[in-house]
Amino acid sequence: MWRRILAILVARNREFYRDRAGLGWNIFMPILMVLAFAFIFSGEPEDQLKVGVVTPDGALPAQGSGLLALEYVRFVSVADAEAAVQKVERHQLDLLVDLRREPLVYWVNLESPKGYVAERLLLWAERQGAEGSGSNPSPERHTLSGTAVRYADWVLPGVLAMNVMFSSLWGVGWVIVRYRKNGVLRRLKATPLSPFEFLAAQVLSRLLVVMSASLVVYAGAALLLDFPMRGSYLALALLYAAGALCLISLGLIVSARLRTEELADGILNLISWPMLLLSGVWFSMEGTSAAAQTLSQLSPLTHLVEAARRIMIDGAQLLDVVPELLLLLGLALAFLVLAARLFRWE
Repeated sequence: MWRRILAILVARNREFYRDRAGLGWNIFMPILMVLAFAFIFSGEPEDQLKVGVVTPDGALPAQGSGLLALEYVRFVSVADAEAAVQKVERHQLDLLVDLRREPLVYWVNLESPKGYVAERLLLWAERQGAEGSGSNPSPERHTLSGTAVRYADWVLPGVLAMNVMFSSLWGVGWVIVRYRKNGVLRRLKATPLSPFEFLAAQVLSRLLVVMSASLVVYAGAALLLDFPMRGSYLALALLYAAGALCLISLGLIVSARLRTEELADGILNLISWPMLLLSGVWFSMEGTSAAAQTLSQLSPLTHLVEAARRIMIDGAQLLDVVPELLLLLGLALAFLVLAARLFRWE
């Protein structure tokens, strides 16, 4: 018995290391992940406060003065002041400052300890600036109240999206490659079935599995966590379905011509982990580098996560997430057509 086990073990290992492409992905993928972490997290000291800033041109001044000159404060450029006020209410921003007005206007949450500290720093910085300029305009204060959004509440939409991503990509990308390797696709080639029909059936089958699994995960989380769900359940279901269709179709492109599971696994990791790191699943992308935020917007997962959070936390309805729905469905159709053109039975 043990000799047979050893023989299978040796044969499987030889199959792995003789596939140079698959072996290469397994070696270089961890390196790429380390580089991705280094790209997102610079080695700078961690900021202690997070302050939203509304400016006339939508960009933070290159040379900060007053409050903007303080160190260890992360300043986030804000385009939508109304949405930022909600973040102050939920402790996602410690302070919101509007530099477009004179005198300066700011919002602070009276129930936020960090907001209290940020306000003291703001007033101190304004006094210092007033002494140097000879003027003493008093900032206009707006107070807010509201409990903090727990990290578990904030991260749950992203965790659901992450589950959709992994199940969608590997559920078709890896399995179809295995079918090709085992000769299943060669047999199907002899039937009247077209590539598009085969891929469409794979999409529908995986969509049913992904949505069923997501429902179970959501129900289990609802039993264990008292998380908020302020928006439309219909909008949330349609959003995750559109996201699943998009990611399943992306997985089909990966599996269109590959012959080994190892190479498919490497490419799927190469696609999924950057999306996971840059889509705000585990941490907010606010305050990260401009390059990281630009790359983030290229990921379908980003739009899925952001829209899901708006539904569950901010109470968005179906019409509020129509742009994300159309984007994900459009990408799904484009990916499916491309996968059908690239697909080979053998």
